[in-house]
Amino acid sequence: MDLLKPINISASKLSPEYPFTAVEMGKLWATYVGNSMSNQILKYFLQHVEDEHIKTLLENGLNLTVDFMTTIEKFFTKENFPIPIGYTDEDVNLGSPRLFEDQFYVHYLKYASKAGLSLYAIAIPIVMREDIREFFIHCNTCTTILLGQINNVLIEKGFIMMPPNIPVPSKVDFIQKENYLNGFFGNVREMHALEIIHLYDNIENNITSKALLIAFSQVSKKEKVRNYFLRGKEITDKEVQRFQDKLHKENLPFPSQIDHLVTTSTFSPFSDKIMVFHKVDMFSIKMRAFGNSMSVNGRRDLGLAYMKSLAEVSLFVEDGANILIENGWMEQPPKSVDREYLASK
Repeated sequence: MDLLKPINISASKLSPEYPFTAVEMGKLWATYVGNSMSNQILKYFLQHVEDEHIKTLLENGLNLTVDFMTTIEKFFTKENFPIPIGYTDEDVNLGSPRLFEDQFYVHYLKYASKAGLSLYAIAIPIVMREDIREFFIHCNTCTTILLGQINNVLIEKGFIMMPPNIPVPSKVDFIQKENYLNGFFGNVREMHALEIIHLYDNIENNITSKALLIAFSQVSKKEKVRNYFLRGKEITDKEVQRFQDKLHKENLPFPSQIDHLVTTSTFSPFSDKIMVFHKVDMFSIKMRAFGNSMSVNGRRDLGLAYMKSLAEVSLFVEDGANILIENGWMEQPPKSVDREYLASK
């Protein structure tokens, strides 16, 4: 790249011979397990799709999961690192009836791709080994391209409510009064662009999550798991309403619900194991999204709304993790040495 001058340094410490650190292990492990889940779900979606553009999106997403997992397996094999089990053909029944309409797949792909992008983008600045850093750059680039295709299909087919329009500023201005932070009493200012778009984005994520929870609750086999999904639906519904109310008060549009894109099938295409992991994983990503939203927020009422949502979601994630552990479904991530245990020997 012409904008950046090259820096000529010894590459010995950056080479593939440099040992794995916790960063490489953790991020590769999480990427592998997450993509093994997506791989199974996308294979099922491809059994029930009619629209050719949407089919191509699903095929592109599936191809990325295979590419990412294959590359990680090579890294792990070279380092004598055990390849995670993740999620396999045992976690999906490709012969199950259709559970979702075609349109849902596009919303789902955007929902899942944003989660993947957050994982890859965070890995890039903290991974030290150059070959693995280049891999995450590759993941980031491919997922970004896929998201562009997804947005194009959403727009072309009229599946999406466009983000709110606001006036272009007439001049550069500075904040003069402390009541800029007000949100409950007195002179409450209008929301700024970053506050608006984070509310919009959280609504967009949550309406997809809610539709998925409806589907999972219809087909789950264990009563405890089904109740867990129903609770997740209630939490998500409250969050959507909470965030929609904020935009509604500003006379701004927000994404519409997509619950109707779930069919009435009660025959499960997925194991309870993969469905519980999916929601624990995506609700964990939701916590990161709320943190990002709070970091750019300036109004106290919006901050409180995110804090309420964060508290509810964190408890939901913990309870989901307990279900995974109780059933022997939670795979152990790489961990550090227990020095006290070694000393006791």
